[in-house]
Amino acid sequence: MPKAYEVIADDIRRSIREGERRPGDRLPAETELAERYRRSVPTIQNALRLLSEEGLIDRRHGLGTFVRSPRTLAVRDNRRHQWEKDRARQPLPERAATGATEHDTGLEHQDLVFHVTYREIEAPEELAEAFGVPEGTVLLERRYRTRCATETAPLNLVTSYLVRDMIAANPALLDGANEPWPGGTQHQLSTVGIEVARIEERFTARPPTPEEAADLELEPGTSVILLHKTSYDIDDRVVDISDVTLPGDRTELLFTTWLERW
Repeated sequence: MPKAYEVIADDIRRSIREGERRPGDRLPAETELAERYRRSVPTIQNALRLLSEEGLIDRRHGLGTFVRSPRTLAVRDNRRHQWEKDRARQPLPERAATGATEHDTGLEHQDLVFHVTYREIEAPEELAEAFGVPEGTVLLERRYRTRCATETAPLNLVTSYLVRDMIAANPALLDGANEPWPGGTQHQLSTVGIEVARIEERFTARPPTPEEAADLELEPGTSVILLHKTSYDIDDRVVDISDVTLPGDRTELLFTTWLERW
Protein backbone atom coordinates (compact mmCIF):
# COMPACT_ATOMS: atom_id res chain seq x y z
CA MET A 1 0.00 0.00 0.00
CA PRO A 2 1.45 3.42 -0.96
CA LYS A 3 2.59 5.67 1.83
CA ALA A 4 0.76 8.95 2.43
CA TYR A 5 3.53 11.10 0.95
CA GLU A 6 3.62 8.92 -2.19
CA VAL A 7 -0.14 9.40 -2.70
CA ILE A 8 0.30 13.17 -2.39
CA ALA A 9 3.26 13.13 -4.76
CA ASP A 10 1.20 11.11 -7.27
CA ASP A 11 -1.56 13.72 -7.21
CA ILE A 12 0.79 16.68 -7.67
CA ARG A 13 2.70 14.77 -10.37
CA ARG A 14 -0.57 14.11 -12.21
CA SER A 15 -1.53 17.79 -12.03
CA ILE A 16 1.81 18.73 -13.61
CA ARG A 17 1.68 16.13 -16.37
CA GLU A 18 -1.92 16.94 -17.25
CA GLY A 19 -1.18 20.65 -17.45
CA GLU A 20 -3.16 21.80 -14.44
CA ARG A 21 0.11 23.19 -13.13
CA ARG A 22 2.37 24.64 -15.79
CA PRO A 23 6.15 25.33 -15.85
CA GLY A 24 6.90 28.31 -13.61
CA ASP A 25 3.72 27.97 -11.54
CA ARG A 26 4.22 28.28 -7.81
CA LEU A 27 2.87 25.50 -5.62
CA PRO A 28 0.91 26.37 -2.50
CA ALA A 29 2.87 26.71 0.73
CA GLU A 30 3.61 23.52 2.66
CA THR A 31 1.13 24.46 5.39
CA GLU A 32 -1.59 25.02 2.79
CA LEU A 33 -0.84 21.69 1.14
CA ALA A 34 -0.92 20.01 4.56
CA GLU A 35 -4.38 21.44 5.18
CA ARG A 36 -5.60 20.49 1.70
CA TYR A 37 -4.40 16.87 1.96
CA ARG A 38 -5.14 16.63 5.70
CA ARG A 39 -1.64 15.47 6.43
CA SER A 40 1.30 16.76 8.47
CA VAL A 41 3.85 19.24 7.12
CA PRO A 42 6.66 16.61 7.29
CA THR A 43 4.54 14.32 5.08
CA ILE A 44 4.15 17.16 2.56
CA GLN A 45 7.89 17.80 2.71
CA ASN A 46 8.56 14.14 1.89
CA ALA A 47 6.22 14.34 -1.11
CA LEU A 48 7.92 17.50 -2.38
CA ARG A 49 11.35 15.96 -1.87
CA LEU A 50 10.31 13.03 -4.06
CA LEU A 51 9.07 15.34 -6.82
CA SER A 52 12.23 17.41 -6.58
CA GLU A 53 14.40 14.30 -7.00
CA GLU A 54 12.38 13.46 -10.13
CA GLY A 55 13.14 16.90 -11.52
CA LEU A 56 9.51 18.01 -11.64
CA ILE A 57 9.78 20.90 -9.19
CA ASP A 58 12.34 23.42 -7.95
CA ARG A 59 12.44 24.31 -4.27
CA ARG A 60 13.89 27.83 -4.07
CA HIS A 61 14.99 29.00 -0.65
CA GLY A 62 12.94 31.96 0.52
CA LEU A 63 10.78 31.97 -2.61
CA GLY A 64 8.77 28.78 -2.57
CA THR A 65 8.32 25.69 -4.72
CA PHE A 66 7.82 25.96 -8.49
CA VAL A 67 7.01 23.61 -11.36
CA ARG A 68 10.24 23.15 -13.26
CA SER A 69 10.45 23.99 -16.94
CA PRO A 70 11.43 20.90 -18.96
CA ARG A 71 15.11 20.80 -19.89
CA THR A 72 16.20 20.84 -23.52
CA LEU A 73 16.38 17.30 -24.88
CA ALA A 74 19.35 16.38 -27.06
CA VAL A 75 18.98 13.45 -29.47
CA ARG A 76 22.41 12.21 -30.52
CA ASP A 77 22.09 10.31 -33.80
CA ASN A 78 25.04 8.33 -35.18
CA ARG A 79 24.25 9.75 -38.64
CA ARG A 80 25.38 13.17 -37.39
CA HIS A 81 29.00 12.39 -38.32
CA GLN A 82 28.28 12.08 -42.05
CA TRP A 83 26.14 15.22 -41.76
CA GLU A 84 29.11 17.04 -40.24
CA LYS A 85 31.46 15.76 -42.94
CA ASP A 86 29.11 16.83 -45.74
CA ARG A 87 28.68 20.24 -44.13
CA ALA A 88 32.43 20.76 -43.86
CA ARG A 89 32.58 21.33 -47.63
CA GLN A 90 29.69 23.78 -47.76
CA PRO A 91 30.11 27.55 -48.22
CA LEU A 92 30.69 29.64 -45.10
CA PRO A 93 27.11 31.02 -44.84
CA GLU A 94 25.68 27.50 -44.75
CA ARG A 95 28.29 26.25 -42.28
CA ALA A 96 27.70 29.25 -40.03
CA ALA A 97 23.92 28.87 -40.03
CA THR A 98 23.80 25.74 -37.87
CA GLY A 99 26.04 23.35 -36.00
CA ALA A 100 26.06 19.94 -34.36
CA THR A 101 24.37 21.24 -31.19
CA GLU A 102 21.54 22.75 -33.19
CA HIS A 103 21.33 19.48 -35.11
CA ASP A 104 20.93 17.48 -31.88
CA THR A 105 18.51 19.83 -30.09
CA GLY A 106 16.50 21.52 -32.84
CA LEU A 107 17.47 24.90 -31.41
CA GLU A 108 18.61 27.87 -33.49
CA HIS A 109 22.05 29.47 -33.27
CA GLN A 110 20.61 32.46 -31.41
CA ASP A 111 19.09 30.14 -28.79
CA LEU A 112 22.52 29.00 -27.60
CA VAL A 113 25.27 30.42 -25.42
CA PHE A 114 28.72 29.11 -26.30
CA HIS A 115 31.63 28.88 -23.87
CA VAL A 116 35.00 27.37 -24.74
CA THR A 117 38.47 27.38 -23.24
CA TYR A 118 41.68 26.39 -25.01
CA ARG A 119 44.97 25.44 -23.40
CA GLU A 120 48.08 23.51 -24.35
CA ILE A 121 49.07 20.47 -22.29
CA GLU A 122 51.72 17.78 -22.43
CA ALA A 123 50.25 14.45 -23.50
CA PRO A 124 49.97 12.03 -20.58
CA GLU A 125 50.74 8.37 -21.22
CA GLU A 126 47.19 7.33 -22.09
CA LEU A 127 46.58 10.10 -24.64
CA ALA A 128 50.09 9.78 -26.10
CA GLU A 129 49.51 6.08 -26.69
CA ALA A 130 46.11 6.74 -28.27
CA PHE A 131 47.51 9.36 -30.65
CA GLY A 132 50.64 7.30 -31.36
CA VAL A 133 52.97 10.13 -30.29
CA PRO A 134 55.69 10.36 -27.61
CA GLU A 135 54.59 11.10 -24.06
CA GLY A 136 54.84 14.84 -23.43
CA THR A 137 53.88 15.82 -26.98
CA VAL A 138 52.03 19.14 -26.93
CA LEU A 139 48.26 18.74 -27.28
CA LEU A 140 45.58 21.37 -27.65
CA GLU A 141 42.89 20.77 -25.05
CA ARG A 142 39.50 22.31 -25.82
CA ARG A 143 36.68 22.42 -23.26
CA TYR A 144 33.15 23.21 -24.47
CA ARG A 145 30.21 24.16 -22.25
CA THR A 146 27.31 25.11 -24.52
CA ARG A 147 23.90 25.83 -22.99
CA CYS A 148 20.44 26.92 -24.02
CA ALA A 149 20.08 30.65 -23.42
CA THR A 150 17.04 30.10 -21.18
CA GLU A 151 18.82 27.53 -18.98
CA THR A 152 21.79 27.69 -16.62
CA ALA A 153 23.25 24.19 -17.08
CA PRO A 154 25.26 23.19 -20.15
CA LEU A 155 23.84 20.58 -22.49
CA ASN A 156 26.91 18.41 -21.89
CA LEU A 157 30.55 18.58 -20.85
CA VAL A 158 33.01 18.18 -23.74
CA THR A 159 36.80 17.94 -23.64
CA SER A 160 38.55 17.49 -26.98
CA TYR A 161 42.24 16.89 -27.73
CA LEU A 162 44.20 17.60 -30.91
CA VAL A 163 47.93 17.23 -31.55
CA ARG A 164 49.21 20.79 -31.79
CA ASP A 165 51.79 20.17 -34.51
CA MET A 166 49.15 18.42 -36.60
CA ILE A 167 47.06 21.61 -36.88
CA ALA A 168 49.65 24.36 -36.36
CA ALA A 169 49.78 25.13 -40.11
CA ASN A 170 46.56 27.08 -39.56
CA PRO A 171 47.15 29.38 -36.53
CA ALA A 172 43.43 30.19 -36.39
CA LEU A 173 42.83 26.66 -35.06
CA LEU A 174 44.88 27.44 -31.95
CA ASP A 175 42.76 30.39 -30.84
CA GLY A 176 39.56 29.75 -28.89
CA ALA A 177 38.33 33.21 -29.84
CA ASN A 178 37.42 31.73 -33.24
CA GLU A 179 34.78 29.48 -31.67
CA PRO A 180 32.12 28.49 -32.44
CA TRP A 181 33.85 27.46 -35.64
CA PRO A 182 31.53 27.25 -38.66
CA GLY A 183 31.59 23.62 -39.69
CA GLY A 184 33.01 22.27 -36.44
CA THR A 185 36.05 20.07 -35.96
CA GLN A 186 35.78 18.28 -39.29
CA HIS A 187 36.00 21.58 -41.14
CA GLN A 188 38.81 22.75 -38.86
CA LEU A 189 40.82 19.64 -39.73
CA SER A 190 40.05 20.05 -43.42
CA THR A 191 41.81 23.44 -43.41
CA VAL A 192 45.10 21.62 -42.77
CA GLY A 193 44.41 18.84 -45.27
CA ILE A 194 42.97 16.25 -42.87
CA GLU A 195 39.93 14.23 -43.95
CA VAL A 196 38.13 12.20 -41.28
CA ALA A 197 37.42 8.68 -42.51
CA ARG A 198 35.88 6.96 -39.49
CA ILE A 199 34.76 7.66 -35.96
CA GLU A 200 34.61 5.23 -33.06
CA GLU A 201 32.34 5.97 -30.10
CA ARG A 202 32.29 4.03 -26.83
CA PHE A 203 29.50 4.61 -24.32
CA THR A 204 29.38 3.76 -20.63
CA ALA A 205 27.20 4.98 -17.78
CA ARG A 206 27.80 5.67 -14.10
CA PRO A 207 26.71 7.96 -11.26
CA PRO A 208 28.08 11.50 -11.70
CA THR A 209 30.95 12.90 -9.69
CA PRO A 210 29.95 15.76 -7.37
CA GLU A 211 31.51 18.20 -9.84
CA GLU A 212 29.55 16.76 -12.79
CA ALA A 213 26.31 16.78 -10.82
CA ALA A 214 26.85 20.44 -9.92
CA ASP A 215 27.88 21.52 -13.43
CA LEU A 216 24.98 19.72 -15.13
CA GLU A 217 22.51 20.52 -12.33
CA LEU A 218 21.52 16.88 -11.98
CA GLU A 219 18.89 15.71 -9.55
CA PRO A 220 19.92 12.99 -7.06
CA GLY A 221 19.84 9.55 -8.64
CA THR A 222 20.47 10.79 -12.19
CA SER A 223 23.27 9.01 -14.05
CA VAL A 224 25.60 10.37 -16.69
CA ILE A 225 26.45 8.78 -20.02
CA LEU A 226 30.15 8.88 -20.88
CA LEU A 227 31.11 9.04 -24.54
CA HIS A 228 34.70 8.44 -25.62
CA LYS A 229 35.03 9.46 -29.26
CA THR A 230 38.07 8.79 -31.47
CA SER A 231 38.34 10.21 -34.99
CA TYR A 232 40.64 8.67 -37.62
CA ASP A 233 41.78 10.18 -40.92
CA ILE A 234 42.03 8.43 -44.28
CA ASP A 235 45.51 7.16 -43.32
CA ASP A 236 44.09 5.54 -40.15
CA ARG A 237 45.80 8.14 -37.98
CA VAL A 238 44.06 9.33 -34.80
CA VAL A 239 43.35 13.04 -35.30
CA ASP A 240 40.90 13.89 -32.52
CA ILE A 241 39.98 12.40 -29.15
CA SER A 242 36.94 13.71 -27.30
CA ASP A 243 35.40 12.85 -23.95
CA VAL A 244 31.76 13.88 -23.58
CA THR A 245 29.70 13.69 -20.39
CA LEU A 246 26.00 13.56 -21.24
CA PRO A 247 23.24 14.12 -18.63
CA GLY A 248 21.12 10.99 -18.46
CA ASP A 249 17.90 12.90 -17.76
CA ARG A 250 17.89 14.82 -21.04
CA THR A 251 19.90 12.82 -23.56
CA GLU A 252 18.57 10.31 -26.07
CA LEU A 253 20.92 8.14 -28.11
CA LEU A 254 19.59 7.12 -31.52
CA PHE A 255 21.46 4.55 -33.61
CA THR A 256 20.37 3.85 -37.18
CA THR A 257 22.04 0.95 -38.98
CA TRP A 258 21.40 0.33 -42.65
CA LEU A 259 21.65 -3.39 -43.53
CA GLU A 260 22.82 -4.65 -46.87
CA ARG A 261 20.15 -6.29 -48.98
CA TRP A 262 20.40 -9.99 -49.79
